[in-house]
Amino acid sequence: MRKVLTGLILALVAVGGGWAMAQSHFKHTGQHQGHGQAGTGNAALTSRKVKPLSDEQIADLRAAKGMGYALAAELNGYPGPLHVLQFADQLSLTAAQRAEVQAKVESMKREAGVLGEDVIALETELDLLFATRAINPASLNDVTERIGRKQATVRASHLKYHLSKVAALSSEQVDRYNSLRGYLDRRGRQ
Repeated sequence: MRKVLTGLILALVAVGGGWAMAQSHFKHTGQHQGHGQAGTGNAALTSRKVKPLSDEQIADLRAAKGMGYALAAELNGYPGPLHVLQFADQLSLTAAQRAEVQAKVESMKREAGVLGEDVIALETELDLLFATRAINPASLNDVTERIGRKQATVRASHLKYHLSKVAALSSEQVDRYNSLRGYLDRRGRQ
């Protein structure tokens, strides 16, 4: 029973993390729910280096870009360090705040970049298992569970930096950030 519950939890985490990647995939390939229909460009997908990932997704994972992983934080008033740094002047960041945010951005990029490489390696492994016809139910479950866990780790990495930023900013700075990003502030205003 515990294995079943663990599997369900991992599946839910993978769905959450995978949703952002799927949205990015559909955006960049022009695919949607009818992705198997003629004229959607599926033939071009077969020549990709890592078939499950677009070149842009690979670049984004390597560059530690958010890819939607941190939307739960971002849209609920937890600013992202990269965007805080971009708005440093408008947010009137102190020198100490700028230095702290810069350090967080560098740390996040290192950490999430390494984790992104791990996702790429696992997606490559999945692709290879299918390409070589070595896939079976056990290896399918194994590799997809590892992909789901790694995507969850990437997502947690991005989210923790959002969490750390809200503590470093005043409530006025957070409200200003939300306004600059086009979000509602704590009082429901834009």
